[in-house]
Amino acid sequence: MKENVLYNKAYAFAIRVVRAYQYLGQEKREFLLAKQLLRSGTSIGANVAEANGAISDAEFSSKLSIAYKECLETKYWTDLLKDTGYIDERQHQSLFADADELGKMLFSSIRTSRGIKTDK
Repeated sequence: MKENVLYNKAYAFAIRVVRAYQYLGQEKREFLLAKQLLRSGTSIGANVAEANGAISDAEFSSKLSIAYKECLETKYWTDLLKDTGYIDERQHQSLFADADELGKMLFSSIRTSRGIKTDK
């Protein structure tokens, strides 16, 4: 059931990323960085969806790992967009916080799927 929560959050985040992409293109006339954000930010949910349809534990873990890496990349593009002045601090904090939450959920799911215990 946890994957459904993860899927829903990743899907909602993808919608935010699409809207950010639209904003960057229409308001800021920025397309290259925006396209990178769009690609990585929507890929998170796509990989979670694929993980939910995995036919083996290894495939499930692999797809979640890809989603996690896409999440890290999305955070990078978000930082770069802020530091180049395309998004303001408030926009950055909001997107970054959502990506960070997704990353933590993904990392926890990966650890669980691989049977890795935490000391916490």
